[in-house]
Amino acid sequence: MKAERRGGKIDDKKIIDLFFERSEQGIRELDNKYGKICRNLSYNIVNNLQDAEECVNDAYLGAWNAIPPVRPDPLLSYIVKIVRNISLKIYWKKKAAKRSSHYTVALEEIEACMADKKTVEDEMDARELARIIGEFLDTLTLENRVIFVRRYWFSDSYKDIAEFVGLSEKNISVRLTRIRGKMKQYLIERGVFV
Repeated sequence: MKAERRGGKIDDKKIIDLFFERSEQGIRELDNKYGKICRNLSYNIVNNLQDAEECVNDAYLGAWNAIPPVRPDPLLSYIVKIVRNISLKIYWKKKAAKRSSHYTVALEEIEACMADKKTVEDEMDARELARIIGEFLDTLTLENRVIFVRRYWFSDSYKDIAEFVGLSEKNISVRLTRIRGKMKQYLIERGVFV
């Protein structure tokens, strides 16, 4: 199959077509296009290069086994979700030392806005909580939403986020503090006890 490329990278549809053809080139193209993002995400959670590489490889195997019949759209969200889930399993399995990874620090920051796990489970299911948090994110400016997601989904450091959006680390820190405060208030107003 002749692959159409933009900027040296094959488009997602062609990568998925390679998976459907059971061509190992599909995995190579997936890694070429999204490997750096996947490895950064995994490393931010597990805080170990070897573990991060294994998580990404396991995610590629998971994608290989699921495609076909699944035809993910968008492909990046699909592979990142697999990488994140595998990385989180490794993180919890190893019981990483306190504050040893970007993920641990980000988790501690966001925990202050959330109710005790048992209270949330007693009051509402996880889907309802996710819906409310999604609604909260819709109230943020695009830039603040990107900052929030980069920190609490991708577990990026303040430095990485600052470089990504073109602001200072201090500005990122202040914005995240304010966003967490707004989120806490938003959750309280909707009956999620904090």
